[in-house]
Amino acid sequence: MTDTLFTTAPGFDQPLAVLKHCHDKIRKQLSTLQNLLDYLPQHGATPEAKQAASAVLQYFSKAAHLHHADEEQNLMPMLQACAADLDAALLARLVPEILDQHLQMDRAWDAIKTQLDAIVDGTASTLSSAAVEQFARNYLAHMAKEETHLAPMAMRLFTPQQMAQLGAAMLARRNGQPQAVQSSGSAVADLRKDYSQASLMETDVLDDPSAQFEKWFDEALHADVNEPNAMSLSTVGADGKPTSRIVLVKQFDASGFTWYTNYQSEKGEQLADNPHAALLFFWRELERQVRIEGQVVKTSDQENDHYFQSRPLKSRLAAIASQQSQPIASRAELEAHYDAVAADSGEQPQRPPHWGGYRLVPTHIEFWQGRESRFHDRITYTLQDDGSWLRQRLQP
Repeated sequence: MTDTLFTTAPGFDQPLAVLKHCHDKIRKQLSTLQNLLDYLPQHGATPEAKQAASAVLQYFSKAAHLHHADEEQNLMPMLQACAADLDAALLARLVPEILDQHLQMDRAWDAIKTQLDAIVDGTASTLSSAAVEQFARNYLAHMAKEETHLAPMAMRLFTPQQMAQLGAAMLARRNGQPQAVQSSGSAVADLRKDYSQASLMETDVLDDPSAQFEKWFDEALHADVNEPNAMSLSTVGADGKPTSRIVLVKQFDASGFTWYTNYQSEKGEQLADNPHAALLFFWRELERQVRIEGQVVKTSDQENDHYFQSRPLKSRLAAIASQQSQPIASRAELEAHYDAVAADSGEQPQRPPHWGGYRLVPTHIEFWQGRESRFHDRITYTLQDDGSWLRQRLQP
């Protein structure tokens, strides 16, 4: 005989069991919805029907969204960060499907919610049989997919530290930390995220920083990091005030990191005054960042023409139509500029002389790997006068 008369819910030290428990509760609420379909035509919106409708409303309006957030913001990104080979290929197919199904179920729930609200208010006593049955059928198939693929993969791949990280994130979500951040500035200082996926030792890094960056970039691609080519570009103009924005790296090698833009934009003007800049790549899924500092030079006309012609037609037309960073009266006027350029340019618009590339030639590169208790790994490369790179570890 057991020590307790009741079956208790799993704790967040067993995050996968909590996710399965959430699925079981969803199945229970779906069963209640099905029962309401049979009950309402015979009995109407009785107190019992209102109570059942209220319970379903409460669960799918709050708890189900928390469950989806657990999967979207924690479980699936963590799996993508550590999966390889067949697991990575499976996730590449499954994750977009699951995210799309979450959106579909949210839209389907909105229609059912309106009907349940009316039942609880006593202003109606009907439910759409087709809507409820489709909602239930889709949800059941969706959960089966997650239980068949995601949960077993996580059980197989996650370390105890990663399981603890997943459970802590799920618990924090239910303790209301995200809501507290919105209403209380002091809560921001209390936010904590421990990093535990990897380490960065001197024996792990390559002698050449461009080769090390390529290695990490390939791993970011393999982990399906969201836009791994996105980097923050910081520039400083003649007034000494820094400005940052996100741009996309289009090429990187030993000669530097290249992106393309309008030379007459704010960043272009600042680089004309001060050619020194900094780049930052942040790959959240891998708990990594790369900081790069150096001098910026313009790419050749040949490179600019080649890349410009490789862009989609509409992107080329937009580059011609937009006087980047300059004020304009309205979106309508901006679109009118685009339409005029499209009418004049034909299918092969030529690159305007004010549009081209920049290449940051690095003199300092830092590779940062998140570690537990803010005791991060930081290894830097600094260019020496003889062209060699000095490699050092920095304290976190």
